[in-house]
Amino acid sequence: MKTIIITGPSGSGKTYLSNKLSKLFDNSIVIRTDSYYRDDILIRFLSIFLYDIHDRLFSIKKKELMKTLKSINNKDKSIKFYKYDFKSKHSSHSKKSINYNRENQLLILEGIFAHRLNLNYQETINILCVEKKEICLRRRLKRDQLERNRNSREVNKKFNRSWYLFYMNIKNILKRNKIINVKAKDKKSYDKLIINLNNIKKQ
Repeated sequence: MKTIIITGPSGSGKTYLSNKLSKLFDNSIVIRTDSYYRDDILIRFLSIFLYDIHDRLFSIKKKELMKTLKSINNKDKSIKFYKYDFKSKHSSHSKKSINYNRENQLLILEGIFAHRLNLNYQETINILCVEKKEICLRRRLKRDQLERNRNSREVNKKFNRSWYLFYMNIKNILKRNKIINVKAKDKKSYDKLIINLNNIKKQ
């Protein structure tokens, strides 16, 4: 099973792209790093002092995420998936059965931390969603106000910090691994990506 990594700064179109790819490549398994945010007492305490806590790697359940990926790579029939509710700030999990004998199946790992896990990124298909900062901010404002009960001042503050943290942490990945840059909502860029993916799948 081919693994696709989709990363990019907040609001760059990661979720949009992963949804389109999962529909195009039927039966793909999509995992979002956003689903693995921690909800323990330590995180709740630190969030009082760090307004950008959800943009830092220690904010996610990395061990649980890696276990999910390992279970899929081992082709376990029952997989534990997590879900995080941003309004209640509560994490939950459930088990799902996976059928590995289907055509077009891909493992799609999407999120701002997708490129910062203990994976061999030379063996994965690495996609970086790129977009202008002002467009990303506009998308983030719309999402956070609707889905996460945040006001515009709070979103602006969090966004600027997350933008800086993302590009600071991706530098080494860009140097060491092959990356496909994509403008998720640009048709020409998307079509070019699909051609690349189809060629890679045939290899």
